[in-house]
Amino acid sequence: MKKKVIIISVAIILLVLLFPIRNQLKDGGTVEYKALVYKVSKVKKLISKEEMEREGKIKEYDHGIIIEILGFEIYNNVK
Repeated sequence: MKKKVIIISVAIILLVLLFPIRNQLKDGGTVEYKALVYKVSKVKKLISKEEMEREGKIKEYDHGIIIEILGFEIYNNVK
């Protein structure tokens, strides 16, 4: 009986820590998925015409993925 209670408690704690909440930002289309221990951002932000010409970009937005675990950035391919 005690073993079942521990297993159920651990499962509930993991669900709370790992279940993400979706958040749509108003910067051109960025979507963030946040949980208590990690955050994944699918970035799509608009850039100005001047910045686009200066950096030689074809599209009017930056796009990529940012992954953070425990507040530390693990992966970022947004340029």
